[in-house]
Amino acid sequence: METTKELKLAVLIDADNIPYSNVKGMLEEIAKYGTPTFKRIYGDWTKPTLSGWKTVLLENAITPIQQYSYTKGKNSSDSALIIDAMDILYTGAIDGFCIISSDSDFTRLATRLREAGKQVFGMGEKKTPTPFIASCNKFIYIEILQKEMKETAVVSKARKAEPIKKPAAVASIDGELIKLISDSINDIAEEDGWVFLGVLGNLILKKQPDFDPRNYGYKKLVDLIKSIEAIEIDERPTGKKNVSHFFVRTK
Repeated sequence: METTKELKLAVLIDADNIPYSNVKGMLEEIAKYGTPTFKRIYGDWTKPTLSGWKTVLLENAITPIQQYSYTKGKNSSDSALIIDAMDILYTGAIDGFCIISSDSDFTRLATRLREAGKQVFGMGEKKTPTPFIASCNKFIYIEILQKEMKETAVVSKARKAEPIKKPAAVASIDGELIKLISDSINDIAEEDGWVFLGVLGNLILKKQPDFDPRNYGYKKLVDLIKSIEAIEIDERPTGKKNVSHFFVRTK
């Protein structure tokens, strides 16, 4: 997503629904969208299941918030995260929130934050319920970040130039995706049928917040578009060295 300024973000993590091994990749992803001014994680730290988080929190300067489970089977850390988010909304000078969880309980929170004019980025596993995904401006699947980190580690160990491999995908290019892209092109096309690729990407993201070329094994939207035969792409030089604009239209 393109932004005109560096967003100040509040990063709020639900420890009960996110594996600690993904923290580095998540923070690197968040850095693409803004600067975290709050980094908090919520959970019952007396539970042995959360012990793996301790070292990770220190390494990444994330503040743990203790929340005891008052009732068996209930995740009370959800309530603590929601209350903190609303406090930050009214008292913190931030531009957006990043809610890291695979729990649909945060759907109403994300909706409320967007109603207040804040950007909301969601992160979670592929199993995340659709309502929470739809309530965010953008939603990123953790599985994609895991695969990117593994690929980076392999390249670093190799210590030699190798052909760049296509990233692993978590979704397939099907008729539904092609229809989404084609319909979006037709929605905003000029009289000649062409659409600037950047504008198209923004519209698709509004329609489907979890859209990401990496879900389909491509680093960039332009590479994904090139793989779809039903869509024509035109590269137009800008006059600046090595800088081009891409336009697309349906065939």
